[in-house]
Amino acid sequence: VQLQESGGGLVQAGGSLRLSCVASGRTASRYVMAWFRQAPGKEREFVGGIMSGGGMTTYADSVKGRFTISRESAENTMYLQMNSLKDEDTAIYYCAAGSRWPIDDKEFVTCWGQGTQVTVSS
Repeated sequence: VQLQESGGGLVQAGGSLRLSCVASGRTASRYVMAWFRQAPGKEREFVGGIMSGGGMTTYADSVKGRFTISRESAENTMYLQMNSLKDEDTAIYYCAAGSRWPIDDKEFVTCWGQGTQVTVSS
């Protein structure tokens, strides 16, 4: 499977942004998918994940209540709706796919996208 993110950009603190990830490949719909992020000088960290059928999601504590992951199976597209953005949300956001649930560790990821930059300004 190949993953391609889009939707990153510059946003003011308190604002919103929506990221998209398109998965290509015949078996793309079978994968568990997730978002990770990496801020400068920090380790890549889990943001949230969604099961292959889209029926279950899980989130990092730092984004619960602010971020929402959804999935459009017909288009093999996953979304990350980010609201109430904070300075500390500034990072490169990566789309990820794997077969393990919950996919909350980098070790469980078998495929990565190239990443999209999100910058939150105060």
